[in-house]
Amino acid sequence: MSTLIHDGPHEYLSEGSGTPIIFLHGLMGTLSNFQSQVTYFSERGYQAVVPLLPLYTMPLATTSVTSLTKYLRKFIDHKGYGKVILVGNSLGGHIALLFEKLFPERVAGIVLTGSSGLYESAMGNSYPRRGDRNYIAERVRDVFAVKEVATDELIDQVFDTVNDRMKAIKTLAISKSAIRHNMAEDITKFNVPVCLVWGRQDAVTPPDVAEKFHELLPNAELNWIDHCGHAAMMEHPNEFNAIVEKWLQKIQVA
Repeated sequence: MSTLIHDGPHEYLSEGSGTPIIFLHGLMGTLSNFQSQVTYFSERGYQAVVPLLPLYTMPLATTSVTSLTKYLRKFIDHKGYGKVILVGNSLGGHIALLFEKLFPERVAGIVLTGSSGLYESAMGNSYPRRGDRNYIAERVRDVFAVKEVATDELIDQVFDTVNDRMKAIKTLAISKSAIRHNMAEDITKFNVPVCLVWGRQDAVTPPDVAEKFHELLPNAELNWIDHCGHAAMMEHPNEFNAIVEKWLQKIQVA
């Protein structure tokens, strides 16, 4: 695992040098979700960076997708980056899309995998029962087609989150914010190149969501990964990395 860097208000992983690729984790995600990508792309002429999004440290009144997107802008400015590549999973994809809407001059390309922004089947409607680890374990495993990805460590992390009252409240606040902030009308105006990498067995943002993104985004390509759920970068890292690297070469970044 890469070493966590503490830099003022920011915590992040960073390896390599070159064009910055910023990896954005989801609502229940962690920096380690992108460890395979950090290693892979830092060895291929990119600076691979994974910021820890302040999901649970923002004031409750401003806990939203918009606030997280503005945090990302502050982080990018703090690092002194010009244009960046954004790679987002789930909520992280939603943040990447909103970032493109607000700050298009700072984005060279976007990769979305299991992204929210159009439709959420598992956000805001209900919340996992607190105190029931077996139930939490089942729900975490449901997210992945490759069940081994749902390690005990990952299950424990989600269990701890849903049993922390303030984290639970903020998780719901972000979920409801994401549902309110539908991007369908906005993305039809995007010019940025977008690479969609989707699991055919994604139960959270199902395949028809990927097809809708592909239809609405003017400059997007859609790539499928079989036997894959909501987190392609974790379930099939080698295939995911190869797809993204080929796309980066195609759009002539680094």
